[in-house]
Amino acid sequence: MFRNFLAVRFFIILALNMQSTIIYWWVYHLTNDVSLVGVLGLCEAIPAIGCSLFSGHFVDQREKKQMIAVCLVGYLLLSSMFTVLAWHVTDSVSIIMRLVYFGVFAGGVLRAFLSPASFAIMGMLLPRNEYANGTTWSSTAWQIGAVVGPLLGGFILAFGVEIGMLTTAILVLISLVAILRIPVQAIIQKEKEPILKSLREGLRFVFKTQVILAALSLDMFAVLFGGAVALLPAYAKDILHVGVIGFGWLRAAPGIGSVITLGILSFLPLKTKPGYKLMICIAGFGAVTIIFGISTSFILSFAMLLIGGMFDAVSVVIRSTILQIYTPDAVRGRVAAVNTMFVSSSNELGAVESGYTAKWMGTVPAVIFGGCMTLVVVGVTYFAAPMLRVLNLSDDKKEKEE
Repeated sequence: MFRNFLAVRFFIILALNMQSTIIYWWVYHLTNDVSLVGVLGLCEAIPAIGCSLFSGHFVDQREKKQMIAVCLVGYLLLSSMFTVLAWHVTDSVSIIMRLVYFGVFAGGVLRAFLSPASFAIMGMLLPRNEYANGTTWSSTAWQIGAVVGPLLGGFILAFGVEIGMLTTAILVLISLVAILRIPVQAIIQKEKEPILKSLREGLRFVFKTQVILAALSLDMFAVLFGGAVALLPAYAKDILHVGVIGFGWLRAAPGIGSVITLGILSFLPLKTKPGYKLMICIAGFGAVTIIFGISTSFILSFAMLLIGGMFDAVSVVIRSTILQIYTPDAVRGRVAAVNTMFVSSSNELGAVESGYTAKWMGTVPAVIFGGCMTLVVVGVTYFAAPMLRVLNLSDDKKEKEE
């Protein structure tokens, strides 16, 4: 069962990262405006955050496999729409942009339900003592998809946007077949309760558990300020002067670094001082973002993005393990939904922040500013969250915050 779950993770992330790469390049190619590229992030963040307020409640009270399957069918329909749109059905840039923004918005709605459902079902497919190892494998599948997706997207862009979108639809279909091979899972929370009460319980649990709140906040602000992915089309075209293949390699670089780190962590798990390692790695992420911002060399830029991915992988594994170990089964969906609000959507909000700061202060200063702010966030977290400094990820020794 867990192998099928990994297949779902891999193929849907492969498809979505490939699709995102193509869309970001497509929009910048059509408009030559970094702020309009940043709006893509806003279009996905708004529904992802808004719907996450309710998605966790529905995930906890419904069968997870069915919910994931419905989300994948939705992604399949969206991929089909992008394919038809890319096949030159209209030459109006205005119409294309409106439909692209609509598709990205709809994708954000689907992600608000897919993320907590995937988190919840993983906890049901493994025994608790396998959560740390399972999280590493799940993150590895995710990161491999995140690596191959941009590379494949950059390669297929050479053959046309329409071919790329058609390929993403096929990959989503494969993911749908994989989820259908997983047996129906039990519903842990069978007792119905008012939705507002359910939402309060999920939020209350996160905010009263300092280690979860600190890990989510640290990751959220680091990604919000330190993410430079939204500006890669501008870097590839105007600063580094590489084509779509080079752009694909730049998009894939963080994922390549993550896969390398996750491979190492499979043999050398994070057992000692994980909280310190989390903060050091996010600080390192901010530092390499600054170097990337001032680089005019493709090799150096690629290397900094790769190292940034290595740092990010450590934080992902630690944060995911914290969530799996410290979260009771009955509230997994709601806590995962809060995680989507805190962390997952920060990628899209980061794209908005990057796009508008780049338009206001210039592309390079915007990236440097983001890296500096990431370092500030780490410093504040070090003093504001002492529980994170003494974090223990051993399930039998965990301590819950009150």
